[in-house]
Amino acid sequence: MTAPPVTIGLPIFNGRNFMVETLESILSQTFPDFELVISDNASTDETEAICREYAAKDDRIRYYRNDVNIGASANYNLAFELGRGAYFKWAAHDDLLAPMYLERCVEALDRDRDVVLAYTRAKAIDSRGEVVKVYPHKQFFNSPIPRRRFYEFALDPSPVVAVFGLMRREILARTRLIGKYAGSDRPLLSELSLLGKFFEVPEYLFFYRFHEEQSWGGDKSAHAQQSWYDPRRTGKITFPQWRLLREHLLSIQRAPIGLRDRVSCYLFMGYWMAKNRRRLGRNLILRDT
Repeated sequence: MTAPPVTIGLPIFNGRNFMVETLESILSQTFPDFELVISDNASTDETEAICREYAAKDDRIRYYRNDVNIGASANYNLAFELGRGAYFKWAAHDDLLAPMYLERCVEALDRDRDVVLAYTRAKAIDSRGEVVKVYPHKQFFNSPIPRRRFYEFALDPSPVVAVFGLMRREILARTRLIGKYAGSDRPLLSELSLLGKFFEVPEYLFFYRFHEEQSWGGDKSAHAQQSWYDPRRTGKITFPQWRLLREHLLSIQRAPIGLRDRVSCYLFMGYWMAKNRRRLGRNLILRDT
């Protein structure tokens, strides 16, 4: 069976609250040649029944269910491993795509082989679907200079919605994927930014949902967030800011870039440490924030 050009990987756990709306937005894409791989992390609500109902109606959907909850990070990576398309995109069960999202991102990747990730501008919505924020667009996403791309994605405090963009599978496979720690999408993007150019479609086609039940919603503690990423580390001491620092440094170390770019990126992380010095200090004192 010929693999479709695009895989959308949807990792999910107890997602009945928003998943129907999300599935409808995915299945309504104007670019129809994709597979939707749903990796159910042993949900205990109606998620399985909803997924099986949709899979029975649309043969683009492949549904997998884990026997036990393996943690969000492992489940995200499993969704990638199960895919077959040359282009890959993660989808969260609560976010929405405008109908043209895939079409625009596929066009960007087809047009330029140097682009490793295509995404669109984004707005934040609340649990009712009302827009609550418009995210600022990036400036250096398509720069041929790796250090400029790295700076924008490693140091920008805005939510990293680009991680839900469309990526070249072969390039994503060279990264560490989603790590088993809070905020691991940021070092993934910093690594990808050093492997090639990004492309930001200048249209608002992605809607990132804020709600109390998401991994960091409701002012969840660092311990609670860590448990979401990796249940085996529940209750263990975390140093989240120091882990992010270490992982960004690994992104630089692993990248096939020149000396000037490498030195610049290390200097940027020195600036990152200065900006985050209070958080780094609190990690050492409180060990869990």
